[in-house]
Amino acid sequence: MKAVTWQGKRDVRVEDVPDPKIEEPTDAVIRVTSSGLCGSDLHLYEVLTPFMTPGDILGHEPMGIVEEVGSEVTNLRPGDRVVVPFQIACGHCFMCDTGLPTQCETTQVTGEGMGAALFGYTRLYGAVPGAQAEYLRVPQAQFGPMKVPEGPPDDRFVYLSDVLPTAWQAVEYASVPPGGSVAVLGLGPIGDMSCRIALARGAEQVFGIDLVPERLARANRRGVKTYDLRAFDDEKTLIHAIQEATGGRGPDAVIDAVGTEAHGSAAAKLAQQATALLPRKIAAPFAERFSIDRLGALYMAIDLVRRGGTISLSGVYGGMADPMPLLTLFDKQIQLRMGQANVRRWSDQIMPYLTDEDPLGVEDFATHRVPLSEAPHAYEMFQRKEDGAIKILMKP
Repeated sequence: MKAVTWQGKRDVRVEDVPDPKIEEPTDAVIRVTSSGLCGSDLHLYEVLTPFMTPGDILGHEPMGIVEEVGSEVTNLRPGDRVVVPFQIACGHCFMCDTGLPTQCETTQVTGEGMGAALFGYTRLYGAVPGAQAEYLRVPQAQFGPMKVPEGPPDDRFVYLSDVLPTAWQAVEYASVPPGGSVAVLGLGPIGDMSCRIALARGAEQVFGIDLVPERLARANRRGVKTYDLRAFDDEKTLIHAIQEATGGRGPDAVIDAVGTEAHGSAAAKLAQQATALLPRKIAAPFAERFSIDRLGALYMAIDLVRRGGTISLSGVYGGMADPMPLLTLFDKQIQLRMGQANVRRWSDQIMPYLTDEDPLGVEDFATHRVPLSEAPHAYEMFQRKEDGAIKILMKP
């Protein structure tokens, strides 16, 4: 089959790889009909290269048709249309029972000290072959895949794999009070969808902050009060403007949908780039102990949120030596919540929004739809924020 493989920093290729097959009785194999390109994939493209191996298959946002199931998968049958969560979880361990499938005790990558295995996301998360491919082996298929109805286009449901639950959890963790206010840093796919969900769930004021014109315009059309970073002399001026719009206090919550590759932070960017250039045997141990993030977005969130407010982190961070302003966090009594999205915890709550009325705008959420063969160009375009690329779907 054809699959998108990682070959090095900023080097992805579509190659022929062996077809997946049933390996365990809890496996399924699906024929992929749509697979998303995620902002998290760009971290592999640029920053997390020490944890990658040439030939790794990328991608973690798939849906498709069940082709084959293992003997212990009784809830699916060939021909079912399914969306597959990006994490792999059993559904019956202590962590899954408490609503934390991202910490599944059956699939935890204990050798790396990490949580549940993820599709297509480095050896830290199990080096499981990913979903930007024609076919996908799905472990723990008795729990993970979500059956969806025939008829509507893939765009109606494909975001249940990652974008929708990640944005839903971001808003849930932000604890925005009824009629309250939330600022969203970064209006890429997760930030954009977080704004839509916050508005749909009753937030009175939703502020969106970015520096990409297409992203700002898109959020503004959905009723978000947008702020262009480039229009302010410095971040303090921007923070003051939003504080003035919230009674001088700042928003009740801030969602950081940017993560490790925030704009600015020149020294941290240089350190990330230098690590990526080291030999792999040296780079991985170094990154595990001494890596740092570009923390511009997180620092801004800390300054922006009101006293007693909440910061919700949905952007991926991977630093192990990040300096944190604990004095400010403590003094402002800020609550901080974060983590990979627990897809199956939220999927039943999200499903009622995926109706013909399409209140979240999922059917026109993608800005680009490309064949799998164009994946290298899609990665480059998305990484450079060219041609208005905000969300890209690949069609095998």
